[in-house]
Amino acid sequence: MAPAETTRTTATRGYSATKDQLTKRLRRIEGQVRGVQTMVDEERYCIDVLTQISAIQAALDKVALGLLDEHANHCVMGAEGDAKAEKTDELMSAVARLMRRG
Repeated sequence: MAPAETTRTTATRGYSATKDQLTKRLRRIEGQVRGVQTMVDEERYCIDVLTQISAIQAALDKVALGLLDEHANHCVMGAEGDAKAEKTDELMSAVARLMRRG
């Protein structure tokens, strides 16, 4: 008798369609952070460092907004019944966390 096969279902995430683009953007941000570290190591002018940090924050905000949009359109709108209310609450909690920072 052959062992029972298990089926694994992989959840599709809202960002799955744009994963390559998202990964590329995050790698660019990672490079910017390394650049700020180099600026500090080189004792660059404070305002120049702060300007780069601001650019990094803006880039991360753009990534977050894209993820929120994809979550709303894929995970929330695609949910059924009680799951839709749960996903909406989850989305609003994420928005609240993003707005509290700073």
